[in-house]
Parts: sequence; structure tokens; C-alpha cells
Amino acid sequence: MPSSTSFRFEDATREQLASLAKDHGVSATDVLSRLIHEAHATRDHPMVVFRGPAHRRRAGLAGGPDVWEVVARMRELSGSEDERIGQLTTEAPLQPVQVEQALAYAAAHRDEVMAMVEANEAAVEASQQLAAERRALYR
Repeated sequence: MPSSTSFRFEDATREQLASLAKDHGVSATDVLSRLIHEAHATRDHPMVVFRGPAHRRRAGLAGGPDVWEVVARMRELSGSEDERIGQLTTEAPLQPVQVEQALAYAAAHRDEVMAMVEANEAAVEASQQLAAERRALYR
């Protein structure tokens, strides 16, 4: 359950916070919570960055794909974890340490990452179904 905490900010910092909140259409508390979460995550997983708008922030590898994309591809491959990492780094411009960082982040934030993987899988399935229905029109 959320609890109240008081902070003192310099005027410029408070104005920046208010501006961020306004730009993203969220409260200052939401901005602070997100920034703290992201700072903590990037401290624990230094190759992970965050991107996207406030309503759809997602973890990704610096200069690389989103974490959920790494996890989704690893799920498609076969073999041991090391074999899968080897396959992935052969087909994508990634180093094994980057894949390992993405997997470490995903393990620590499983619900967040798996929600994105599952949303993508559902979108692919819906797209494939629509394509099949369109093809059926011409038979």
C-alpha cells in the first residue's frame, strides 16, 4: 500500500518535475516512482536503458533491442541457455554479456517483461488470423 513521503527539492528541480509530469499527463508522484524504479534497475543492470513514452516505458539494451524482444527470441530458439545465447548472438549484433544482462533484468522483472512478450504473441496471432480470413475471401 502506498505511503506518504516528503522530499525537499530546489526550485529548478521541482519545476522540472512538474514539467515532466505535465508533458506525460501523469502526477509528479508517478514521475518520481518511475524514475526511481528505472534508476534502481539501471544500477542493478548497467546495460539496460529505458525508452518510450510514459504510458509504455520499456527496458531495452543500450543500442540494442528491448529486453522483451531478447526474451521472445530466446523462447523461440532451442537448446541450453548457452546454446540459445550463441544462436542469438550469431544472428543479431549482440554480445553474450548483453543477452545475459537482458535475461537478468527479465528474471528480476518477470511480470513486466512477460506481459510484453505475451502482448506481442497475441498481436502476432491476431494478425495471422486476420491474414487467414482475408485469404479465405478469395477461395
